[in-house]
Amino acid sequence: MNSRSPSSGGSDPDPPEALFFPNQRKESSTKALYGALKANDAMRRWIIRSTVAALVAGGCGMLTGDWRVGVTLGLITLVSVMVWSSRRESEIPRWRKPSAAQRRTEAQLKVMKQLGYRVLHARAVPGGNGQIDHFIVGRRGAFAIDSESWDKRLPLRNKLEKLYHGRFSKNERIDEALEEAKRAEELISEELGRDIKVRASLAIYGPGMPWDSHRLRGVDIITGTKVRKWLRTGRDRLSETEIEEIYQAAKKALPPRY
Repeated sequence: MNSRSPSSGGSDPDPPEALFFPNQRKESSTKALYGALKANDAMRRWIIRSTVAALVAGGCGMLTGDWRVGVTLGLITLVSVMVWSSRRESEIPRWRKPSAAQRRTEAQLKVMKQLGYRVLHARAVPGGNGQIDHFIVGRRGAFAIDSESWDKRLPLRNKLEKLYHGRFSKNERIDEALEEAKRAEELISEELGRDIKVRASLAIYGPGMPWDSHRLRGVDIITGTKVRKWLRTGRDRLSETEIEEIYQAAKKALPPRY
């Protein structure tokens, strides 16, 4: 008769290497727990959305006396809630919430992802203290966008290749964005084994601008709400294979900031 030792508890014994590397066992358990929590969070959001839509459908159906009207309004409510939620959700971890400007740019880039663009958010630039808020690669090339929210009461003006926000010079911020993009260009080119170009830009929210985009000191200054339009102005023509190669190289060369 087969017998099982009491200490086994009905589970498979740990492999011998787990005795010497207990952190590996802990890491796998942590990943499993994170996956379960993430799945539960997604399920919770769907339950809330469905409940709201069902309440609207039931209430409208009772008020109008027509169940078809209730169902139609319930579906409209569900779609509206999904769109609203997708605009508020961010790929950046919850414990490091992006700024309002970064969220607005991220919302625009979600549409571009559906058109085949590949996007990375909040990427560190090794060798410096800077961060690229959004790295994008698509049919029109590779782009680095930093999103900024500035006081809308102060005007933006370009004077002798210098950008002023009110009486404050923004040249230092422009040069910083250019330096980050150039460094990313070098790192990704090294990872790929061939040279690529990364176009630097600042997406500005707040003050009105007399242009949708304007190139200044090697950086494109973009009206924040025109990011998608600007991305289509790139002059490169990349194939699907090239897009994927650059995207994978950028994931390795530019680690997540958080």
